[in-house]
Amino acid sequence: MTIDFNNLAALHWLWLLLGVTVLCAIAVAARRRAIRRLVDAVLIPRVAPTHSTWRPACRAALVVLAMTAVVAALADPRWGTRSEEVRRSGVDIMFVVDVSRSMLAEDVAPNRLERAKLFIDDAVHEMGGDRVGLVDFAGDAALRTPLTLNYAALMQSVAGLEPKDAARGGSMLGDAITRAAQSFPSDATQGRAIVVLTDGEDMGSDPAAAATEAFNDEGIRVITVGIGDSRDGGRIPVDRGGERTWQLHDGQEVWSRMDPTVLSEVAKAGGGIYVGAGTAHIDLAGVLSGALADLDRGQFETSTVVRTIPRYEWPVAIALLLLVGECLISDRRTVRTQAVIPGGAT
Repeated sequence: MTIDFNNLAALHWLWLLLGVTVLCAIAVAARRRAIRRLVDAVLIPRVAPTHSTWRPACRAALVVLAMTAVVAALADPRWGTRSEEVRRSGVDIMFVVDVSRSMLAEDVAPNRLERAKLFIDDAVHEMGGDRVGLVDFAGDAALRTPLTLNYAALMQSVAGLEPKDAARGGSMLGDAITRAAQSFPSDATQGRAIVVLTDGEDMGSDPAAAATEAFNDEGIRVITVGIGDSRDGGRIPVDRGGERTWQLHDGQEVWSRMDPTVLSEVAKAGGGIYVGAGTAHIDLAGVLSGALADLDRGQFETSTVVRTIPRYEWPVAIALLLLVGECLISDRRTVRTQAVIPGGAT
């Protein structure tokens, strides 16, 4: 039998538990030393017949064990599985990722492209029934993953995204929006959205017009996420003969800046919102949840989901039993006295 813990972060409470254990040990030892300072060990049974050395230690141990069981419950232990038939419903979301060389700028750690991948990973991790797809673009746009409920397949495509040189002279954001809009089924009844992750650099592809067409003609909402520093920007690293250097133009280092103006115009034209991530980390899942909450949700195929069974009630029950046992143990032991019979007999 395999036991899994679904909330490993709760195990950090073990540090507090370690501190409590140390304090309990110190308290028990201090109590013993205090008694022995007043009375010799051999005289303790006579002077303090109800004194017990092991009972306080036992009570402290039971409290520590109960706290350990509570931490185990907070960690959400699971074992065993059960199958459930799940009817998935949601909207269609096409992620559009800029893979031009400007996305290698390191004004965002580790670079803009890796940050875009992280945003998608966070968003997909929170999805339950939305279908997702992937388009990448530089000079040309390409459909990498059609709409699917297989999030693992999508994330495999996302992980494989690599920067590429633009065959047509730069980022063609408008073409990418058009390509993504064409990737949705024409007979869909559920809401549809395009989420663009880019630094906003565009080489005359008129992305606002593409977003207007997608929204007005197809009802596809366009959301833009701007990644990168819009003020100072960042240099674009290149590899020349195994040596890392910076991209040059007319002998000068190229500094790429995120363009919030273009992305704001695109989002407005596409009936969506502009998210200026800049150099910060954003909760893209929360953003999409709010921005797409009013879209119609479609019904997708039924699937069988195997879930592990939560077993937190077992450590909780153990903790309660230990605390009950601790309450039943007194710090002092019971001393039996013999009845004295008149006449001297006992």
